[in-house]
Amino acid sequence: MKCVVGIDLGSTTTKAVLLDTEEGRILGQGITNSRSNYEVASAVARQEALTAARFRLLSEALHHGVDAATADRMQERLMLAFRHELFLTQLDGLAAALQATITAVVPLERRPEYHRAAELVIEAAVTFADAAFVPGAARKSDFFKDLASEAMAVAAAAICERTGVKYERLIGVFDRAILDVEREVTAFEFETLLVRAARRALATYEPEARAAAETHLLGAVEQTNAVVLDEVAFVGTGYGRQTLPFPKEAVRSEILCHGRGAHRFFPGTRTVLDIGGQDTKAIQVDEHGVVTSFQMNDRCAAGCGRYLGYIADELNLGLHELGPLALGAKRVVKVNSTCTVFAGAELRERLSVGERREDILAGLHRAIMLRAMSLLARSGGVRNQLTFTGGVGKNPMATRVLRELVTESYSADVDLNLHPDSIYMGALGAALFAFDDHRAGRAIVPTALRALYEKAEPDACAGDCGCEGGADKESCHA
Repeated sequence: MKCVVGIDLGSTTTKAVLLDTEEGRILGQGITNSRSNYEVASAVARQEALTAARFRLLSEALHHGVDAATADRMQERLMLAFRHELFLTQLDGLAAALQATITAVVPLERRPEYHRAAELVIEAAVTFADAAFVPGAARKSDFFKDLASEAMAVAAAAICERTGVKYERLIGVFDRAILDVEREVTAFEFETLLVRAARRALATYEPEARAAAETHLLGAVEQTNAVVLDEVAFVGTGYGRQTLPFPKEAVRSEILCHGRGAHRFFPGTRTVLDIGGQDTKAIQVDEHGVVTSFQMNDRCAAGCGRYLGYIADELNLGLHELGPLALGAKRVVKVNSTCTVFAGAELRERLSVGERREDILAGLHRAIMLRAMSLLARSGGVRNQLTFTGGVGKNPMATRVLRELVTESYSADVDLNLHPDSIYMGALGAALFAFDDHRAGRAIVPTALRALYEKAEPDACAGDCGCEGGADKESCHA
């Protein structure tokens, strides 16, 4: 199956979208944290999008021949098992990085207790994963770094007590090692990992139900693994687009991509507001999704996702918790600055005089959206329909305040479009441009990115490790 790829390299997250080359249908979407190595971030996002595309094919196979509820439960178990197996594979890389870091920075006479502490870190992460990847489990993030760090935070004190390693030293070793892991693309073969995940998922069934589930599940897995996804064109965009390992012909402005992505989901779009990690964009488009004018924030990230992330850190909250917490406000506290540099000081000052967190957060959200409204006005105002894109589009308080401000300044009749995948709008627009390039015969597949992700994907087992390439080949870890 041929497909095209759009990659949006943002300051906080990197997104990828795959479209088929026949109708331009979305096959898969992937997201990862942007990390310090942009080539790796691009490759990992593409890897995640390919995984999502394959699971879409798997879902179609699972829903053939059984009722929808049974297929949905089977798919949920298999997806969780796959994420579990992938996490364990990534832990192998972390284990090696921990040992290498210890050898590099710890004096020879102290290494034994540090090596033991590193082993306990991995054991704790494995135990953490056993509880995190089960139906109904709540996870703060799906990114490996966040999950591994969460496991480390839970277990670090006990590990230090058992080994005698100082807490700060152990955290320092871990932080250095996890950064080394983040600079590499995790090597795994999807087909092998999916088979291992299927076996893990089947182990969760009661014995009497396992036989029937096994036949259907393994048949769907085999059918999915037989499909080859051939990427025939790439286009990159985003805040860090100039650092992408793409030739200039395969790079598009994020303004153009967000406008086009929004128009694809909502053809009636005439105004687009995108609030990302590092910038805010107000975009006007015509009936074809072509940009006619735009405005961007200047000089700094005030009022963007980075600002909200800093506030979340100050309150020791997850970024996803800010909006729901702000919805509980009883009043809106006026905030004087949306500058990230001074935000912490003003936040602490407000808290010290007894203001409620919810009320302060309501004021912070209103201040952010007022800045966005100013950009919208300078770009040409709000025309029906208004589509809200970017990561902040998933913040319920931000969307509520935007709705209120648009009603106050323009009209209650303006349609505000929100999509659960708003964060992928830029990558979708890039994929649509790649789709056009393929149709026009000018498709580009960046050799640097292809070399990076092909290097990360191991060859199938050659049968020289003891498994003999036979019936147990798919479970080989060599």
